Amino acid sequence: MKKILQYPCYILIFLFIQSPGRTQESLPFRNAQLPLESRIKDLLSRLTLEEKISLLGYKSSAVPRLGIPAYNWWNEGLHGVARAGLATVFPQAIGMAATFNDSLLREVADAISTEARAKYNLSTAMDHRLQYMGLTFWSPNINIFRDPRWGRGQETYGEDPFLTATMGSAFVKGIQGDDPRFLKAAACAKHFAVHSGPEAGRHSFNAMVDEKDLRETYLYAFKKLVDGGVEAVMCAYNRLNNEPCCTSNTLLTNILHKEWGFKGHVVTDCGALYDILDYHKVMNDPVEVAAAALKAGVNLDCADLLQKNLITAYNRKLVTDKEIDSSLGSLLRTQFKLGFYDQKNSVPFTQLGAESVHSSSHIELARKAAQQSMVLLKNDKGLLPLNKNKYGAIMVLGANAAAMDPLVANYHGMSGDMVTFAEGITAAAGPGIAVQYDQGSDYSDTTHFGGIWAAGESDITIAVIGLTPVYEGEEGDAFLAAHGGDRLSLDLPAAHIALLKKLRKKNKPVVVVVTAGSDIDIAAIEPYADAIILAWYPGEQGGNALADILFGKISPAGRLPVTFYQSLQDLPAYDNYNMKGRTYRYYDGKVQYPFGFGLSYTSFDYSWQQQPGVINSARDTLHFSIVIKNTGSMDGDEVAQVYIKYPGIERMPLKELKGFKRVHITKGLERTVQFAIPVTELQKWDLKQNKWLLYPGDYTISIGSNSQDLRLNSVIKLKKDIKQL
Repeated sequence: MKKILQYPCYILIFLFIQSPGRTQESLPFRNAQLPLESRIKDLLSRLTLEEKISLLGYKSSAVPRLGIPAYNWWNEGLHGVARAGLATVFPQAIGMAATFNDSLLREVADAISTEARAKYNLSTAMDHRLQYMGLTFWSPNINIFRDPRWGRGQETYGEDPFLTATMGSAFVKGIQGDDPRFLKAAACAKHFAVHSGPEAGRHSFNAMVDEKDLRETYLYAFKKLVDGGVEAVMCAYNRLNNEPCCTSNTLLTNILHKEWGFKGHVVTDCGALYDILDYHKVMNDPVEVAAAALKAGVNLDCADLLQKNLITAYNRKLVTDKEIDSSLGSLLRTQFKLGFYDQKNSVPFTQLGAESVHSSSHIELARKAAQQSMVLLKNDKGLLPLNKNKYGAIMVLGANAAAMDPLVANYHGMSGDMVTFAEGITAAAGPGIAVQYDQGSDYSDTTHFGGIWAAGESDITIAVIGLTPVYEGEEGDAFLAAHGGDRLSLDLPAAHIALLKKLRKKNKPVVVVVTAGSDIDIAAIEPYADAIILAWYPGEQGGNALADILFGKISPAGRLPVTFYQSLQDLPAYDNYNMKGRTYRYYDGKVQYPFGFGLSYTSFDYSWQQQPGVINSARDTLHFSIVIKNTGSMDGDEVAQVYIKYPGIERMPLKELKGFKRVHITKGLERTVQFAIPVTELQKWDLKQNKWLLYPGDYTISIGSNSQDLRLNSVIKLKKDIKQL
């Protein structure tokens, strides 16, 4: 009888041993039926102070007793899942901006987040909790590309606030998805704020700008992305008006959280809190920095300063339990929205697997994006597109013709199907055309060249020259750049110019393809080229996309998202952050190519269908439409651009982009293009009243194919008694 009574005891002991796992699954924070805030509150209540602080760094520690695995927050997805092995490599961000196609960029971002989910599912199934394999992307970079010297400008959407905001918003929507409950992945707007070089001094520089430039130029895109629900904002390395950005009450507390009502989380740029001590030298010790960052609104440290020093700050009574809970609560909210604490079968993206990474549809999308990004700068006597019947022998040469670097740019993934320019041209030409390849030159030798004789024996030469990400980019990555990743001039490599001079002497047609992430001196090569295509850094399908343009499969329609100046002497000092004299909005001198410029194989006529109406209030929206007719001999895309010219008031922009549409039009046919511009977009920051105002006077709406080719104009008069917001 005693033996029989003993068995229930064994069973109870067994159940007790097994209970922690069962308890974890039944805890309220794992109950998907509860409100999100209740789940966050429950999880916070179960964490110790030490555990909470351990979760505030990008290498978040595991909490085994609650069944919470480690998580690395650092992931990059600027133009494809980066630094994590196999992924589709799309054109660099500046190239995506050149498409002037926000719908396309949203498709690209959606593909990126699909691949991110698949890679996350595969890696976590193997219990790999690795950097670059997570779902929290520190992209897009929406800093304004105010100066062509900045090596990281290639990561941005160009010099214009409206274009940057529109493209950045599309990227965020594609990354985060449209599920009503879950984020597909989390996007991050960076670097907040006024961060645009010099790269060599990025850890210590103090950007000084007044409120007008700050609001109208540097913060414009950030506000749009916050309004659009971006999940994270990254604070920058630099100081802004003497305040380190990552402890700035002005930027983080007052503007981002109080004024804009930001509901996501703030992450520091990597090591930025240490910079406050080591370079800015405005605080006494790391404990003080940790407390200041937490109080200002930082939630996540891309380093370990918070994890190492917040306990001491707490013991010194510099921070409170409530502040720590509030900071961590924002991070947990993101994780809950990503589905980290829900059953897998309830999260819609958990079934994505290897078949979703680098799929055929994503490869085709990369090709389409590269096609739309390339900008035709010159086409003398209609040399392009090439007629295969006319050119039986083609010479392809140049340092960038068969290299990977000019395709992938920085922050890139990897693919086993990279198509170089030489490969793409060869495949498109087919076996009936003799295509030869030679490197031609390196980047420094101006006397020794290859392929010159073969070029003379060929019918045409396609020379692929320019820069690569080791000559411009982020500090440290661009290891051959002369100045910490930045460029000190607009010059192309002298060796490449010398190569083109040699080719010109052969008296054969030369098509020059230039790779770069910014404004470059095209005038130096223009005399030696019959046609010039700016290919940017076009991603893995760059070679196929270039061939599609060269042989007329498509008509080019990329547009410059930056001004191409004649000289850096035309610009203010690099470390001057005032916008006066910068970008097409404030520079009125001669340029090589204006903002928005790009040639086509066909031609288009513009006419009004409906002109804008009157404005009675700042709450109105301007509606108008135009008709574009393809008057050329080839189907093609046109990019209609809408600019506003303001009343003649001090410090108004010369003109400003406020709308654009990329449309495909069959030859001989026409399309109606409609625009809607909220009148709030015409407001400007008033320094005296410290707020947005709609100024009375004449506003001209101008529409054309670039910022200087404006074909339609309509003037609207705003009365002095216009109703403000």
